[in-house]
Amino acid sequence: MDTNISIRRAEPEDYEALHRIFSAPKAIRGTLQLPFPSRERWRRRLVEPAEGLFSLVASIEDEVVGSLTLRTFPSRPRRRHVGSIGMGVRDDWHGQGVGTALMEAAVDLADNWLNLTRLELTVFTDNAPAVHLYKKHGFEIEGRLVHYAFRDGQYADCFAMARLRDAARVDGAP
Repeated sequence: MDTNISIRRAEPEDYEALHRIFSAPKAIRGTLQLPFPSRERWRRRLVEPAEGLFSLVASIEDEVVGSLTLRTFPSRPRRRHVGSIGMGVRDDWHGQGVGTALMEAAVDLADNWLNLTRLELTVFTDNAPAVHLYKKHGFEIEGRLVHYAFRDGQYADCFAMARLRDAARVDGAP
C-alpha cells in the first residue's frame, strides 16, 4: 500500500486512539488485553510511563492506527541488554504495513539508540500474520508456552520469540 505511515513517540493525548485500538476484537484476541479497557488506564499509562518504557504510535494523516511498546530493564543490571515488545494495530488497518513500520522503528531504536542485543516477545501460536511479521524482522521461535493465557473460554499457547543482535554467545552456539 502507498499510504504514508509515520511513527512517533506516543503522547498523553493519544490515549483515546490507543483505547480504540485495544478495544477492538482482534486486539483483544491477539494480545493479553481484557475486554472493556478503561480510557483512564490508557491515559495514565501515557501520562505516567513506567521507567524504561518507550511507547510508539503509527499514524496515517494524523490518525493513530497502531501502537508498539518497547520495555527495557534499566534497574535490572543482568537484563539491561533486553527489550520486550508488545504491539497492536487497529483492526481496520491490518495487513497494510502498519506493523512493519512499527517493527522497523522498534528495531532501529533498540539497535542504534538503546544498544539492546536481545528483543523478545510472545505471540499466540494461531496468529500466523504476526508470527510472519516477526520472522521477517529477524525473530526466531525459541519455544512454545503451553496454556500461556486464557482466551475465548479456553487456554491458548504462545510462542516465545526473540531477535538477537551480535549473536555471539558465551556458550559458543551460533
